[in-house]
Amino acid sequence: MKKVSLVICLLLAIFFVKSANASSYSIDMNSIDKMFSEAIETSMISVNAGALSALPANAPTTAVASKEKNFVTAVLLDFFLGGFGVHRFYLGTKTMTGVGYILTCGGIFGIVPFVDLIVLIVDNDDISPYIDNPKFFMW
Repeated sequence: MKKVSLVICLLLAIFFVKSANASSYSIDMNSIDKMFSEAIETSMISVNAGALSALPANAPTTAVASKEKNFVTAVLLDFFLGGFGVHRFYLGTKTMTGVGYILTCGGIFGIVPFVDLIVLIVDNDDISPYIDNPKFFMW
């Protein structure tokens, strides 16, 4: 009975994959470009500028920490200490991700840090998607 149900599921999957027609989906690049050109760029500083002006003159202010992370440092940490998830701590991941790397014998026996290394090397121009990334697999 299990084999029959497995064959039926397989046949249904093949049918639905064959019937899916990707050509029916279209992307209007002009409307996307128009949407991006009309977008207004804001930041929390410009949004909260009115709230800052309401503060007393002698109120203490704090500087915003920069989230700039160095690509070379991330790659070196991944290469030498990737099994312990140190590169993920450097990029701002939560503690449990590093613990997960350690508990899975170096990130599924070293596969995850190796893929992280490849991803970091390939995306060496902009590693910002991996900064403060909460997922176990950062890609």
